[in-house]
Amino acid sequence: MLAGMNDKIIVITGASAGIGAAVARKAAAEGARVVLAARRQKELSEVAAACGPEALAVITDVTVRSDVESLARQALDRFGRVDVWINNAGRGITRQPSELTDDDLDMMMRDNVKSALYGMQAILPHFKQRNAGQIMNVSSVLGRIPFFAARTAYSASKHALNALTAGLRTELRHAFPGIVVTTVLPGVVATEFGLNALHGGVDSRSLPGAQSVDEVADVVIDAIRNPRIDVYTRPVYAENVSRYYEDMDAFERASFVGPK
Repeated sequence: MLAGMNDKIIVITGASAGIGAAVARKAAAEGARVVLAARRQKELSEVAAACGPEALAVITDVTVRSDVESLARQALDRFGRVDVWINNAGRGITRQPSELTDDDLDMMMRDNVKSALYGMQAILPHFKQRNAGQIMNVSSVLGRIPFFAARTAYSASKHALNALTAGLRTELRHAFPGIVVTTVLPGVVATEFGLNALHGGVDSRSLPGAQSVDEVADVVIDAIRNPRIDVYTRPVYAENVSRYYEDMDAFERASFVGPK
């Protein structure tokens, strides 16, 4: 087992498939004990079974605050502590900004921002009590570069999530320096994200250059083993973000096509 993961208690939302499931399997294989949260019981149970007998599966709707609070209580009741809380659950959308409805925006904020806020607030009292722990919010490169019009509302929600994450980090920095707040920024990942997007979408697994869930999970695991605050799942994403903010006009003229 690799140093830094053995016996960690890790809560992962959106753990029934995709990035969440891959992180759960890899963490468990390295000696972590995982608490898995999602709405789909069958799929969640299958992931838990793959993670070993100590894995705890908790059916959770992360858009309901009481569900997330129950998730935190069950994790603490079972293991006595939590070391890492990963807010991974979320959803995409496929709709041009000129066509967005109130419901579209409300759903993106509910699924991608409020769900993470519930997780942060549910586990913070425990982390503050210990002055230890890591909160990881899974965002997106689109939360830094809003270049894909059909994902505008998703991009806006991830910009909001980034701000919320940074704000919490600032709030805790001096009084609770042992708590690490991490933003994880993937690009296109080979999951059913596109198919599950509000109003439908292209299968992300068919897009050129899509990153495998295992590759993303390896980056997440490394960020647990070696905690840091801002994590791009490929170095080129950080480079593109730097280029974008150095000269947005030049960046857009270059017709950059990259991760969503």
